[in-house]
Amino acid sequence: MHLMNRIYIVEDDDSIRQLVLYALKNSGYEASGFPCAADFFEAAQTQAPDLLLLDIMLPDMDGIQILRKVRSSRLSSIPVMMLTAKGSEFDKVQALDLGADDYLTKPFGIMELLSRIRALLRRTAASSSPSSAEEGSLRCGPILLDRQRHLVTCGEQEITLTYKEFELLAYLLQNQGLVLNREQLMQAVWGFDYEGESRTVDMHIKQLRHKLDEAGGLIQTIRGVGYKLDAGR
Repeated sequence: MHLMNRIYIVEDDDSIRQLVLYALKNSGYEASGFPCAADFFEAAQTQAPDLLLLDIMLPDMDGIQILRKVRSSRLSSIPVMMLTAKGSEFDKVQALDLGADDYLTKPFGIMELLSRIRALLRRTAASSSPSSAEEGSLRCGPILLDRQRHLVTCGEQEITLTYKEFELLAYLLQNQGLVLNREQLMQAVWGFDYEGESRTVDMHIKQLRHKLDEAGGLIQTIRGVGYKLDAGR
């Protein structure tokens, strides 16, 4: 099923880049590697990838800057996995808050990398091909989410969300009025195999509230439990 998936890796360490490319191609993916941001963006202008593997420490533009640029461009919906030696909780939360979909710390095992790639591509495919229960529009107050067009509006204003922010808002809308704990949100949005901190949810909720402006107040914090989206607040 993944034979058509195109994966790009931006990594300035030649040995790591070549090892990952070898593993990806051996697993049936179409893969290309780039030592710097400039080469990646040039290639992405011609052909966008289905998934991006991104190092943080790079010579021309660091991975966080690349991530910011990707999430504010026509490439914004592409899932991004960070591959980096920077493994502190702060680094992980910063990358996830900016829209990274997963984070793997070096040194990593190739089998784990491939497993995470498969899981991320499955979740992306499920999002772009929603079930009948998820098709169409979801609304709460002035917030309108259109799954088929991958579009969110608040009143007359279009809201630009990252892939994970969109999925988080969709899940809140599907379950509006219900209190959802952080574990439920992590499993639904990041997947059962995601090993992340609960603060990831909090940071994404904070971003959602900020982007939704006044309507962000509809996302209520239920102290000691989790969150609830409720227009009747």
